[in-house]
Amino acid sequence: MRVISLVPSLTETLIDCGVEVVGRTRFCIHPQLAVAGIPVVGGTKEANWTRCAALSPDLILMDREENTLEMANSCPFPWMATHITSAAVVGMELRRVAESVNSQDMADLANAWDDLVAIPDLVCQHWKNIPGLLGKVGEPDLEGARVEYMIWQDPWMAISKKTFIGSVLNKVGLGEQLPEYARPYPTLEDEGLPRADTFYLFSSEPFPFDRYVDDLTQRGFNGAIVDGEYYSWFGTRSYKRLKQTMAERA
Repeated sequence: MRVISLVPSLTETLIDCGVEVVGRTRFCIHPQLAVAGIPVVGGTKEANWTRCAALSPDLILMDREENTLEMANSCPFPWMATHITSAAVVGMELRRVAESVNSQDMADLANAWDDLVAIPDLVCQHWKNIPGLLGKVGEPDLEGARVEYMIWQDPWMAISKKTFIGSVLNKVGLGEQLPEYARPYPTLEDEGLPRADTFYLFSSEPFPFDRYVDDLTQRGFNGAIVDGEYYSWFGTRSYKRLKQTMAERA
């Protein structure tokens, strides 16, 4: 089975599970040594189907959160798309992929995700105990604060509870402090930021907030920089990191 993956976290997961990945996006950066030898066929929002044809794929793998409907509609090869909206559905979705690519290792990972989700959620009472912490912004105080997980600037964008990121935050004890939004990835008005009652979690990706700590502090934000891969790379990466956290805090 020759697979082209247009989903960075699934690219890593496929490789870790021994599936032959013959094409990837430029954002598929893990595992570093393995992906270095895999041709790039585009990004997560566009793909060069001519390049894909030269790789003779048996399957194109996409995700409804990562890729676009236009990509799926224009794809001239057999394809499937996962829909990872929470940690609770990762096992089910990985089983679909495992069946399509005939991978027992991926089926085992799917079962392991189910077991991980069944572990009781953690409690996080201090910002220094936030998993994936890379540094502080301003004068952080988590106690009693709303929590916003920020993924983009200009415009400012956050996440809702009903996303994979939101479910991971819930798993590590921060979900109850997330505000409700109608959209999975709401845009926040610039003039309303920062809110004094809010603890801001700035993700290191897709926007590199870790490069702008001084600017965020000067603007009056209080919170922390966190490793975006921990919270958004569903598959083997989030599984390993979250499993380690759950074990350490048990």
